[in-house]
Amino acid sequence: MTDTSQLPARSLTATLLPFAAIVFLGYSAVGVPLSTLPVEVHSRLGYGTAVVGVIIGLSAAVTLLTRQLAGSVSDRRGPKVAVLLGLVITALTGLAYLASLHVPPGWGIDVLAAGRVFLGLGDSLFTTGVMAWAVTRVGPEHAGKAMAWIGIAMYGALAVGAPVGAALGAWGGFGAVSLCTVAMPLLAIPVAAMLPALPGAGATRVSFLGVVRAIWAQGVGMVLASAGFGTIAAFLALDYADRGWSGAGLALTSFGAGYILVRLLFGGLPDRFGGMRVALASLAVETVGLLLIASAGQPAVALLGTAITGIGYSMVFPSLGVEAVRRVPATSRGVALGAFLACFDLGLGAAGPVTGLVAGGFGLPAAFVAAAVASVLSMALVWSTRPAAR
Repeated sequence: MTDTSQLPARSLTATLLPFAAIVFLGYSAVGVPLSTLPVEVHSRLGYGTAVVGVIIGLSAAVTLLTRQLAGSVSDRRGPKVAVLLGLVITALTGLAYLASLHVPPGWGIDVLAAGRVFLGLGDSLFTTGVMAWAVTRVGPEHAGKAMAWIGIAMYGALAVGAPVGAALGAWGGFGAVSLCTVAMPLLAIPVAAMLPALPGAGATRVSFLGVVRAIWAQGVGMVLASAGFGTIAAFLALDYADRGWSGAGLALTSFGAGYILVRLLFGGLPDRFGGMRVALASLAVETVGLLLIASAGQPAVALLGTAITGIGYSMVFPSLGVEAVRRVPATSRGVALGAFLACFDLGLGAAGPVTGLVAGGFGLPAAFVAAAVASVLSMALVWSTRPAAR
């Protein structure tokens, strides 16, 4: 294998750009319908908020449940196969959305649900495959940089996709949104097809349970660390409204801006200084930000706390991901990344319900305190693994 440890910055960027483009285009199928699908379910089809929540959450549940499958496909058949298959399945999401406009009454919700299942499976396959592919191309010594770039592409697709979807919905209705959801993953296919394939590992792999045992600490740390972002997404707007403040949207933007800026400027830190050190520092910053939100007496303090939380949370995933990748052989890298991504999915999915119970009993600021406690527990877990890392 070619030595990648001395790749110049320009060559590293050129290597990672196509992978970021694939993720941005593929993940646009998540971002573009984000602002119009709930309205479609609630207003046109006439279902309540509970059904809206189920339809929106269905894709995340499928993604979580299929991460092991996606990792196995990536390891056995090669990540290129996983990516191409995932993009095709993701494009079926838009076709299902389009079909929901033309089926008999009462079937529309079922067809939309099928589309969300396609989205969850496709997302699982192409994101897991891209991450394993990119890390292998640049080498484990640049794994942190690869994960940082892929994360930027995912959040960029959400940030750009939502307003684009809203504009398309206003112009051409849900049909226009559906066609865009078909087109974006298909545009990623030629980009992926032009990249050199990597061979699959066949049957020479560590078992899934063996992979889980190797990376469990990093996985649980990721679950706990994700509580901060999940709590902000679920309750920041409600907290602002409860306090009589305006500007919750600006605060959420500050989170995203801090998150992306840190990844752009410091994405290589885990590769230079080790994932454990960067993760500990990042979790400490995230904890400070969450406590600022909880104790804020005015919106400017909450805005600052949200930005600091985004800055801290930004490097947690690539830092813990670097540690996870280094604990498994290359032949099981896809399964390891799939399992680690599943922990990320689980953390975001569990944060709202768990901190919601805390908020119900002790008030909305307590939800952010609970998320800060989860961040501290993640720090303790990461710190406890330091002898094994040496």
